[in-house]
Amino acid sequence: MIGSLLLLWVCVVSILLLLKSWRPKNFPPGPIILPILGNILELSLENPLKDFERLRKIHGNVYSLYIGSKPAVVINGYKAMKEALMSNEFAGRPQDLFVNDTTQRKGVILADYGTSWKEHRRFALMTLRNFGLGKDSMEERIHGEIQYVIKTLEKSIGSTLSPQVMFHNASSNIICQVLFGTRYEYDDMFIKTIVQCFTENAKIANGPWAMLYDSFPLIRNLPLPFMKAFKNVETCQKIAKRLLAEHKSTRVPGEPRDFVDCYFDEMDKRGEDSESSFSEGQLSMYALDLHFAGTDTTSNTLLTGFLYLMGHPHIQERCQQEIDTVLEGKEKATFNDRNNMPYMQAVIHEVQRVANTVPLSVPHCTTKDTELMGYSIPRGTLIIPNLTSLLNEEGQWKFPNEFNPENFLNDQGEFVKPEAFMPFSTGPRMCLGEGLARMELFLIMVTLLRKFKFTWPEEAGEPDYTPVYGVTLTPKPYRMKIEARATE
Repeated sequence: MIGSLLLLWVCVVSILLLLKSWRPKNFPPGPIILPILGNILELSLENPLKDFERLRKIHGNVYSLYIGSKPAVVINGYKAMKEALMSNEFAGRPQDLFVNDTTQRKGVILADYGTSWKEHRRFALMTLRNFGLGKDSMEERIHGEIQYVIKTLEKSIGSTLSPQVMFHNASSNIICQVLFGTRYEYDDMFIKTIVQCFTENAKIANGPWAMLYDSFPLIRNLPLPFMKAFKNVETCQKIAKRLLAEHKSTRVPGEPRDFVDCYFDEMDKRGEDSESSFSEGQLSMYALDLHFAGTDTTSNTLLTGFLYLMGHPHIQERCQQEIDTVLEGKEKATFNDRNNMPYMQAVIHEVQRVANTVPLSVPHCTTKDTELMGYSIPRGTLIIPNLTSLLNEEGQWKFPNEFNPENFLNDQGEFVKPEAFMPFSTGPRMCLGEGLARMELFLIMVTLLRKFKFTWPEEAGEPDYTPVYGVTLTPKPYRMKIEARATE
């Protein structure tokens, strides 16, 4: 009996040592790797954020996981995050995940680090700048859309409204005007279809079926729930291609009306260059890429913002006092007014911090064999930046675990932005739409707070700030009570 137990113990220890040896030499530490499964049982398939934090406490700010047989490194905290994300050696994108297959490896957000990505990123930055990011023309587009939001809210004065669709449609329309030169009524089938597809795919991409798809390649062709995402992309592609065809038939070369026209002009410049990365096939996914990124993140940040402002009425009131003082006598706010609104600036940034809209950023991968915090990381390793660890990190914030604008104010009441504030990521892969998002958040929140008072309905009980997990974190559905404010 003792001999059998001893033999069993030796076998168990041998297996554990064998599993431990799967990690390459000097690879970041992590939990024991199971055959075939890797570390998938260590993570909640519904929401792994708490598991990532639990593993950080055990293994440190840089640790490894195996998703099936695929190694991944999770990066936590400001020091490790900055060292990694500022480097081109961590600027790649994995090309063998569920999100890559659904997007047919086109677009710019998920494109791997290389010539095509560099060309398309440079083109996007230049084109967005030329179409008025930071200029009056972009402000006018945003203010134009805000008027439709105001009309929607005015219909509900004295009663309650569910703002989810309203903010989603507004964000979608602003980026639609940049991309396609068109805005759509909130009940238009284009808006309804695109928003539905984006919402469903966001849930699938960060849900259990996507993780199973990534972990077990053998199941990828089976008729399982993740196939819905492929159908949604096909639906969106058909819509995008129809819009591109309309643009081609009505455009005047050299006189672009929007982003799509600019792309066609760039294709004309390149002519028959067989090595050009610009094509109509690339454009249809590129436009959808930018549309999704410019819709979901901004709308969910706005939803988070108004949820917290209703739950903290004294903060809402102080914002309104500052807005009334700075904008006295002015018809509308400009983006430059933010420089005279330190408290409002602090509130918006604190909303972004607690919203933590893209908690795991977008997956990166290493472009060459490299090192991070003393560990060796081979080329092609999946990198998961855990932005949650950064935005709640002790020592980086005065009040890391509560909603408090003082996190962005110094002792003199001036606005300051800590280096750990990276909701748009940082480095070569920093969000393309940061400028547009910052302008939208400021103009929309200031304009609506100037005109309305938002109150949490008494019959709704206490506000629930727990977000719903997905590609983006989304507040649970809620209703807001609308009251008109008396403004000069």
